[in-house]
Amino acid sequence: MIQVGIIGGAGYTAGELIRILLRHPEVNLNFIYSTSQAGKPVTHIHQDLLGETELHFSGKISKDVDVLFLCLGHGNSIKFLAAHDLSENTKIIDLSTDYRMASDDHSFVYGLPEFNREAIKRAHYIANPGCFATAISLAILPLAAEKLLKDAVHVNAVTGATGAGTSLSETTHFTWRDNNFSAYKAFEHQHLNEIGQSVKMLQKAHDQEINFIPNRGNFSRGIHATAYTRFSGSPEDAIEIYKRTYMDAAFTFVIDEEIHLKQVVNTNKCLLKLQKFGDKLLITSVIDNLLKGASGQAIQNMNLMFGLEESTGLKLKANYF
Repeated sequence: MIQVGIIGGAGYTAGELIRILLRHPEVNLNFIYSTSQAGKPVTHIHQDLLGETELHFSGKISKDVDVLFLCLGHGNSIKFLAAHDLSENTKIIDLSTDYRMASDDHSFVYGLPEFNREAIKRAHYIANPGCFATAISLAILPLAAEKLLKDAVHVNAVTGATGAGTSLSETTHFTWRDNNFSAYKAFEHQHLNEIGQSVKMLQKAHDQEINFIPNRGNFSRGIHATAYTRFSGSPEDAIEIYKRTYMDAAFTFVIDEEIHLKQVVNTNKCLLKLQKFGDKLLITSVIDNLLKGASGQAIQNMNLMFGLEESTGLKLKANYF
């Protein structure tokens, strides 16, 4: 059994990790570390796990784990690793932004399995992609891989309230979020950096803008993204490129029907739909921001790192109604 530890156990991403790992056939959940909840039952915070586990949050960290998931706020993973002497045999999967950008200062591998599978299999440290970055990258990277991103890319995407984390802010209170909709961080969202990095890895000469407008939706979870750019080929050409790219992907599917969030919420899937309008290719992409956009993809990466079938423990069903 793979011995697993979780650092930062009280948040949404940790809750989803716990829910899935408790049922993962190859995993033993060794400890769930939380400074704010140490000693309390895990179900005190993650109430959906009542009857599923008797685990308590721990105030201590065991070095005897095979893999450690870091579910910490952005900027805190670097601080945590600097402050703790972990076993050199412990693999790390970080869900924050701290190590997503390639640097000589670290050896973290960017964990987007559809485009980095072999490197993930060999990796000791994984930087799990951001939720918007996952949805948008899966929408446009097939074009970059074929050197076909020749113009600016325009993206509009909406995320649910869980994308903001558990800490309350003005824009996460029910009275603000309910029956409301807003844009934020237009053209400046932090996930643009990792999207651009992935594009450059596949199409080094790409020098066009990726224009991204993120939005807050009045639902709990999911991301619905639309991206468009100029494309000289036919709709059939585009579909053939995308289906070939994702032919062996465990969770990413190109479909002909209209897509919507209820097809993917509570799953690790990404659904893509392609449409041609004049000289523009429109790609619609939907994911669950907490699963394919965070914890599910982290477990997908863990499976690859330990030589397991990629979908182990992740055959989850959407709630259509």
